[in-house]
Parts: sequence; C-alpha cells; structure tokens
Amino acid sequence: MTQSESRKFLIDYLLDERGENIKTPADEYSQRRLLRSLMNVRPPVKADERFLAVQDDYLREEIRLKGITDGEALEQIAPDICLWQGDITALKCDGIVNAANSQMLGCFCPCHGCIDNAIHTYAGVRLRLECAEIMQKQGIAEPVGKAKITKAYNLPCKYVLHTVGPVVYGRLTDKNIKDLESCYRSCLALADENHLKSLAFCCISTGEFHFPNDIAAKTAVEAVKSYKAETGSKIRVIFNVFNDCDY
Repeated sequence: MTQSESRKFLIDYLLDERGENIKTPADEYSQRRLLRSLMNVRPPVKADERFLAVQDDYLREEIRLKGITDGEALEQIAPDICLWQGDITALKCDGIVNAANSQMLGCFCPCHGCIDNAIHTYAGVRLRLECAEIMQKQGIAEPVGKAKITKAYNLPCKYVLHTVGPVVYGRLTDKNIKDLESCYRSCLALADENHLKSLAFCCISTGEFHFPNDIAAKTAVEAVKSYKAETGSKIRVIFNVFNDCDY
C-alpha cells in the first residue's frame, strides 16, 4: 500500500469501529488530522492484526520521512550529556521520556500539541493498551515523580518511560521542585534497572503543567548530574527541547 492508501484504510477501520459514517476528506492534510484524531480518542482496546500491520508500516514510514536522528551521533556538552533541539518521536536511542498525566493513558484531546499526544500517536494504538494494562494492575492513579516503562512500538527508540510531573498552580513551591527532581531521578533509576544505555528527556512539566522553564531546566540538569555522581551511572542522557525558549 502507498501511504495514501494506508491512511484511508486506517481511517475507514477506525470510523467503522466507532460506528460512524463520515466521508473521508479528499485532501491529505485533512486526512492526516482525521486519522490522528481518531487514534487520539480511541479507547485502550485490542485491534485486529490487519489493522496493526497497516498501522505499523504507515507510522514507521511517516517517521522515516520526518528524518530519524541517531542519538549516538549527537555532540556531548558534558560527559555523557547531550542537548538536542528536535522532534523526540524521530530520535533513535534506547529510551525516551514521556511527560504523562496521572491516568497514564496518553492524551485523548484530538491533535493536541503536547508531547504525550505526539508519542502515543506515532507509537500507535498498542502503547495506550499496554499503559492501560499497567494502570489496571496498579489500581490507582500514577503518583507524581514516579516512572513506568513500556515498549516503544513504532518509534525509533526501544522504550518509552512515562512520568507524571508536578502541576504548578500559582506560585512555584519547594515541593514542586522536589517533585520535578524526582521525575528525573526515577526515570534514570528505571532506565538503569532495565539496562538502557541512553535516555532522552523531554522538558517535563514546562508546557501544560506551567512549571517555569528556566527553573525546570536548572532542576533537570542538577538532578541528572547528582544522580550520575551518586550512582556512577554511565547512561548517556539527551536533554531534548522543542522550542527556542527551552533550548
């Protein structure tokens, strides 16, 4: 199948699954928006093998077309630490960190601009299902500052580490800073536990959770450096930023 044919197949499948009779738009932009929206709102349920095969081929080609960046080729700004501005869903490394919410099921808002939405979109529908299975076993919402690990499915990395950052309401507190530090340390500990050699962090809590960008950056760097100094960890850390402010 071409990308266009695959896109239409996936849209038809998801519309049929929802019992909706919507005409697929003719233009590519609208088709992409519709497909992403349908994936974003889909509940964590199994899909048949035909859908998954087409989805996987489609998403991997979409990521290839975006241009995959090899984390091993990035320049270090300190021993085992890199700073990279780009799309984390196109980064090849052992693990990437997702700024999740306490449901830990991904973003259900169609085409939302958050990193949670992007990661779940390009990983594919099986990521939400795996997260749902983890949360069902856990039985409670994911606490702030902890971390979980899943497969990455169609992303060029091997694993996704999910962490819930602190939400800042009004004035920044010492607890907010400690919770953010805990996010970084929990992810690093989980990555080491699973023998990951490289881990890319997004800017946890700086978007929808309103953590001040400058203090978040300082907290992130200090948390990583202190963890590595205390544990002797040799994991290669990539600080991934998307906008100029965070860079």
